[in-house]
Amino acid sequence: MQQDDSRPALNTFLIGDAVSVLGDSGSEFVDLTVTSPPYDTLRDYKGYSFDPGRMLQAIFNATVEGGVCVWVVGEKINKGRSLTSFEHAFIGREIGWTVHDIMIYQKKNTPFMRKNAYTNCYELMIVFAKGKPKTFNPLTEPTKRNGWETAVHNKGADGVNRKRPVELKTEKVRNNIWQYAVGLGGTTKDKIAFQHPAVFPEQLASDHIRSWSNAGDTVLDPMCGSGTTCKMAAAAGRNWLGIDISAEYVAIAQQRLEQSQ
Repeated sequence: MQQDDSRPALNTFLIGDAVSVLGDSGSEFVDLTVTSPPYDTLRDYKGYSFDPGRMLQAIFNATVEGGVCVWVVGEKINKGRSLTSFEHAFIGREIGWTVHDIMIYQKKNTPFMRKNAYTNCYELMIVFAKGKPKTFNPLTEPTKRNGWETAVHNKGADGVNRKRPVELKTEKVRNNIWQYAVGLGGTTKDKIAFQHPAVFPEQLASDHIRSWSNAGDTVLDPMCGSGTTCKMAAAAGRNWLGIDISAEYVAIAQQRLEQSQ
């Protein structure tokens, strides 16, 4: 099948409105999107704003069947929660995305304390899929116990516990709550990245890239900010495309990528 010449060039940063850029491509070419949208005016993004519905629709249109979009989003807490993250999940579902999973990004060292409620230490990672995910490379972690043990078997009618040997594996598939340290040294060692007001951990991006894509796939961040997704996609041997409406942020992202190579 011949590639559509209107597709954006890969392995580069583009300055502009991602909805327009992706709309002009006219084809499905993205295997995975990992992005974090602005929400609830919690940060100043140089006066820029966005419409979650238009952005999710544009990403959907550019995504191949079976592709995934990881949407990292939180919400404002002021006399109650805004529930913005949940609203985004419903918006995506109405567009046609499958809400494949709702994962938790837990911050190990959050400074945000509340007077009349428990400390908020997480954001949601909404895993949207276009149909059934075509790629899933489950990440594993060591088990605390492994080797052969004697386990209790189901009791019979006589009430006697019968035991049998079972093997406990050395690794298990991770659950959907992922913990990351934040701040310099946790989020990234790139000091320049913090010129952007909202940076998510490099390891978070890397873990999703390894989970939902394969080498040679195309990874998109349509609101690339400081360029974390693109940096980690390049390191993992994926093609990548970063788009941001701010030339200042794109300059930060470009410098981070150049320093990492």
